[in-house]
Amino acid sequence: MTSSDAASEVFRRYKHHGRRKGPKLSAHQAGLLATLLPRLSLNPQHGTDPKLYFAPAQMLHVWLEIGFGGGEHLAMQADRHPEIGILGAEPYVAGMAKLLAKIAARDLHNVRVYQNDAGEIIDALPDASLGRVFVLFPDPWPKTRHHKRRFISTEMLDNLARIMRSGAELRFATDDRGYLIWTLERLVAHPAFRWLAQTPAEWRARSDDWPETRYEAKAKRAGRVCIYLRFQRM
Repeated sequence: MTSSDAASEVFRRYKHHGRRKGPKLSAHQAGLLATLLPRLSLNPQHGTDPKLYFAPAQMLHVWLEIGFGGGEHLAMQADRHPEIGILGAEPYVAGMAKLLAKIAARDLHNVRVYQNDAGEIIDALPDASLGRVFVLFPDPWPKTRHHKRRFISTEMLDNLARIMRSGAELRFATDDRGYLIWTLERLVAHPAFRWLAQTPAEWRARSDDWPETRYEAKAKRAGRVCIYLRFQRM
């Protein structure tokens, strides 16, 4: 089997269950998808150092945001940390268009995107290549028969542990109590991760370097409690 065949075999493992299309795009958004997206899109190559996705490759570290929604958090992190290369995976077309608009408006040069399942990037990345991973307000798939669709699983934590360097941080946020319990059960039990919280205040509020997402603001307006978890790769 050739390397490209092997890559295809890996990529076929993933099936996206969420939305891909949303409301009609504006002319500006459609234009960005046609012009800016091809310049920033990743073509994950197995074993490639993710710093090489950026030119020139002068990034200190590379971070990954999984399912960036409208891109509020990703764009702000990229703006605050021009020395960090940030990868973002999001199949939702409208979300991708919103992030591209933010990238264009802020003239960001340290973002690369992938309009497909994040698992494909994770499988392609070499060992110990990421300094931080964000999984913020993922779909909780609340029905029991859909729990297998949840992004956080023991298998996925194994995969994340492989690509995260020692000392790297995994940040997870949710407003769904069921998904919170599910995630804590798996993260606390995983030997590769250590919970950084020392007091309840540390998981009840975001740290200063953790920008708010649009979904988070919406959840708060609806009266839902948001929880913020920070785990370190051992």
